[in-house]
Amino acid sequence: MISKLTGVIDSTYDNSAVIDVNGVGYNVLCSQKTLSKLGKAGEAVILFTEMIVREDFMQLYGFKTSEEREWFRLFLSVQGVGMKVALAILSIAEPHQFANAIMSQDKNFFAQAEGVGPKLAMRLVHELKDKVNKQIPLGSIDTSAAFSLPTVAHQDALSALTNLGYKLMEAQEAINFAQQKAGKDATIEDLIRLSLTKLARI
Repeated sequence: MISKLTGVIDSTYDNSAVIDVNGVGYNVLCSQKTLSKLGKAGEAVILFTEMIVREDFMQLYGFKTSEEREWFRLFLSVQGVGMKVALAILSIAEPHQFANAIMSQDKNFFAQAEGVGPKLAMRLVHELKDKVNKQIPLGSIDTSAAFSLPTVAHQDALSALTNLGYKLMEAQEAINFAQQKAGKDATIEDLIRLSLTKLARI
């Protein structure tokens, strides 16, 4: 079982990276969050990994932190969530936001992920509530940020940006930035204006 890779980034792709470890290239599937934090080819990297082995299938999945890997395992424990959907969920937010959404039973938060419909989103928040209390460290739950949970304005702004053609991950990051700037009482107009300002700088 391979649980961690320490090596050099050989190359990155839309949903994976090749990590060179002493001359051996490991193809690792990753969330968009992890891929965005990897760096450039030739740079040193450490990835926590999960190896999924089936009768006719073997694949490594990579994570920037052990906490992200733990969430991957938790998502896979929910009926209807496969590896692709688990990575899609990990791509929409940081780990502490998952805990917040589950504790508040915010199914709309998970419905942002590709491949997660209303029924699966409901199943995620219901089935994971008890597991989060037992398996996720308390430090993973951010109780200090009053606006860490998506508001109606947050959701509407996200929909507006994706309709404008922005990718889900970059739209989510821009809106999170706007929410922090404008505060918990931000309107959808505030969020869109600040988000577009940030996106224009990218």
